Amino acid sequence: MTDPFSDYCLEQLEGLGRVTAKAMFGGHGLYLGPVFFGIVFRGKLYFKTDEETRAAYVERGMEPFRPSKKQTLRTYYEVPGEVLEKASEAVLWAGRAVASRPVRKRRASRL
Repeated sequence: MTDPFSDYCLEQLEGLGRVTAKAMFGGHGLYLGPVFFGIVFRGKLYFKTDEETRAAYVERGMEPFRPSKKQTLRTYYEVPGEVLEKASEAVLWAGRAVASRPVRKRRASRL
């Protein structure tokens, strides 16, 4: 990526494993292998949440991802700055985001 903030996010998440970024939503989607777990958009990092993990974001006053005024993705929340600043903490939160993704069964190929 060429965005310094996106590069910083990837550096902070190195302890999670091989995180890759793909262009999407005018920003970048973050993947650990095939698992899409985060979004970098306009200088902010958002992680996937579920019913258990969302409270930690809300308690810190974090907002859900809003790619436009008319669209809100309430399962992705902004990562607090103090979490992102400490790589070990960012990796911990990212791990929870990866774990919050439902496991999808692969479809058998049709002959």
